[in-house]
This record gives sequence, structure tokens and C-alpha cells, in this order.
Amino acid sequence: MPDWMLWAAYSVLVLLAGTALFFFTVTHGALLWRRAVGGSPHESAHVYPIYSNLRLMRLVDYQPVIAAILLFQYDRLVSAITSGLRQSSLRGERVLITSCAFGNVIPRVTAAALEAGARRVQIADIILNELTHAKSKLSEFPNQVEFLQTNATAMDLPDGSVAANVIFFLLHELPHDLKSRALREAGRVLAPGGKLYLAEFHRPDPWVLRALSWTYFKVFEPWGLALWDTHDPLTQLDGLGDFTCQRRTVFFGNFQVIVATKGL
Repeated sequence: MPDWMLWAAYSVLVLLAGTALFFFTVTHGALLWRRAVGGSPHESAHVYPIYSNLRLMRLVDYQPVIAAILLFQYDRLVSAITSGLRQSSLRGERVLITSCAFGNVIPRVTAAALEAGARRVQIADIILNELTHAKSKLSEFPNQVEFLQTNATAMDLPDGSVAANVIFFLLHELPHDLKSRALREAGRVLAPGGKLYLAEFHRPDPWVLRALSWTYFKVFEPWGLALWDTHDPLTQLDGLGDFTCQRRTVFFGNFQVIVATKGL
């Protein structure tokens, strides 16, 4: 093998190892460090630095990077949500996005909601820097978006105040008890007949992909594996007793989009 090919292969391995180390450091590694030093508990203690440090957000939040993390299914997942919003009757209603997310999901969801007639889109997140970062993507909607610094598990919103609620890849980052609380809160703020759109990871069908996903969660997202069984969001929503749910899985079952309609 020529020397240049060896160097190229070595460079690729170093790049991949460095990328993996970086993401571990700003996700699971940070949680382990906080636990080791015995940091004082607070309501945002579970949030990774990559979602709270503005410099890190700006470093990582590029559409090709985010698409690659979701195995290039990002556009497909967002489109499933925006298509549902556009087909809904939202005239004069409020639409909520619970927790900010990287990529272009927030501007796309906002545009779809407003096209469907919504009078206001509310974006809620526990981290102020997340709201600041999201605001930088929404300059074309200066008077139609409201930013709320509030906890997804105890939001400062009235009961039944929104006609649609979008939760995009939040649950896998929450400790297990907070997963259930976030879903209950999502149902509380949703008006009768309103829809919850939830995109998340799902248990893959092929064993090879399942093994790779299991490894990914164990290394980077330790709370994500519970979505496969004990904290399946569809099961939890069914348990609330007030939702009619439909689930669609994509990419060999690796991802899911749940549309849950609240009873009248």
C-alpha cells in the first residue's frame, strides 16, 4: 500500500477518534464529571454542555453535521411533522415547540405553523442560550414568535393553551423520571383535539443496526435506551388515557414520529 494511502487512513482514524472524544466530552462525559465532583443539583443539571454553552452550539450546529448524526434522516423526520402541521386547522391558534433542537427544524416548524394559520409560535427551553441560538434562526418572523425560558417538565403555560406541540429529540436526553413528566406536561398544555408531534429514536429492526445503536447510546446518550422498552413514548402516551396515537418508523425502525391527538 502506498505511503500516502496509509497516511490518509491514519488521518481519517485520528479525525474519527477526535470527533468521538469531543462528543463524549460534551455529552455523557460531562455528566460523569458532574457526578464525580458532586455538583449541587438543579433543574438543568442533566443538560449537556453542548446544549448550554453558546460557543459549543455555534461550533456544532451545522445542517450537514446534524443530518449525519441522524443518519441523514433529519429532513425526512422534520418533513413528517411540517406536513402534519400544514394539513391542520391552526387559524388563530398557538403552536408550541417544546425544547430547542439543532438544525433547521425550528424555522421549518415555525414556517409550517404560520402557513397553517397559527397566530403565534411559542418556543420553550430551560436554557437561555438555547433560546438565544434559536432566535438567531428566526429573524424572518420578528413579531410572530415568543421565546419562553421554562422547564419542559413544568411549563409556565395555562392548561389547554396550544393547538399543537412539537417535541423533537428531547426525551432521549432526559433522565427517566423526567421523560414521563415531560409527556404529561405536553398533554396538559395541549387543547382538546390538539396534536402532539414527537420525533425520537426507536429500537432498530436489523440486529446489526440495533447493536450499533446500543453502543452509541451506552457511550454518548445513556438515557436513550429506555425509549426501546421501559419508557417507550407511545406506551407512556397511551397510559395517559387521553390520546389517540399513531406511530411511523423510518430507516429500518431506527427513528420514530408519533402523532398523538388529545381527546375532546
